[in-house]
Amino acid sequence: MSAILELTRELIRRASVTPEDHGCQLLLAARLADAGFVIEHLRHGDVDNLWATHGTAGPVLVFLGHTDVVPSGPAEHWSSPPFEPTIRDGYLFGRGAADMKSGVAAMTLALETFVQQHPDHAGTVALLLTSDEEGPSIDGVRRVVDEFRRRGQRIDWCLVGEPSSQSILGDLIRVGRRGSLHGHLTVHGVQGHVAYPDKALNPIHASAAALAELAATRWDAGNAEFPPTSFQISNIHAGTGANNIIPGSLDVTFNFRYSTASTADGLRAKVEACLKRHSLDFALDWNLSGEPFLTEEGPLRAAVTAAIEAGCGIVPVASTAGGTSDGRFIAPLGAEVVELGPVNASIHKIDECVSMQDLERLPGLYLDVAQRLLAGSPQA
Repeated sequence: MSAILELTRELIRRASVTPEDHGCQLLLAARLADAGFVIEHLRHGDVDNLWATHGTAGPVLVFLGHTDVVPSGPAEHWSSPPFEPTIRDGYLFGRGAADMKSGVAAMTLALETFVQQHPDHAGTVALLLTSDEEGPSIDGVRRVVDEFRRRGQRIDWCLVGEPSSQSILGDLIRVGRRGSLHGHLTVHGVQGHVAYPDKALNPIHASAAALAELAATRWDAGNAEFPPTSFQISNIHAGTGANNIIPGSLDVTFNFRYSTASTADGLRAKVEACLKRHSLDFALDWNLSGEPFLTEEGPLRAAVTAAIEAGCGIVPVASTAGGTSDGRFIAPLGAEVVELGPVNASIHKIDECVSMQDLERLPGLYLDVAQRLLAGSPQA
């Protein structure tokens, strides 16, 4: 059994549903300590975070990943037990196989090999892992970055092992992400009997025009790197369940995925102006889970692209589409951030899997990137 298959299988067996880590980071920390890395465990609340470094100078290359996974869903719907890694038809099946225990295993092996081959490498190589990427993302990388700011920790390049590929390994890399801004709106009305609407104020009726206006608004036109900002209502709730009561309040949850053509402050202001224009009595709570970021052409994008060309024989598409990742917390430190990982077609699904061929190639891609940046040469 190959080293990457063995380590990925061992990680999948650990049912590390957010925020549980179930010993994944201890396992990886022990390996990296044996390879000469300095290990630091940064636990916050119920979340485990691992910071492993080799070297003390700049530039600093960080491999970023997470050991937590989403729930498996009904185990009986899987073709094999979700936390028992199973090889079938050229794929390794199991929860986290693609998102992202294969990536975490590959980064660990690449770092072990890199420091073995280049013990006196330039700069610093590091691995940052959290068990809070699939959850609230409060006590994970977000909290670690706060600590890094206090310390003055430098990060020049960050390679995120998220499953970025679309159809084949390396066909797409993510060089930026849209911002994510959540809003929770409560519209206040007056509860009453449906037969006496003159004695009540229906918040559903009162807010309908405002919500329709928000849904129809073109927030921006996007730009060369990002699509236009999108607004989506994800939840609406009102009423007691009885059919003869006008509700006293309406709760609406919505989200902006926004480009660099807009700002969080600007979006907040436009929403609140709309609600006031419609004379609503409302309360509005905001949660900014990440600002948009873009990594321009530079050393990291060049190294990742060259590694894919050498290892996969293709030129990757550079994209900013999709959801978000923990890279959104690293980018504000001034780091170049690129995401490269296996095919994402099965992530979060029943029968999640990773191609065995891709699994075997992934450590070499990560190793190649590290060598191009800190050893001055591609993978041997």
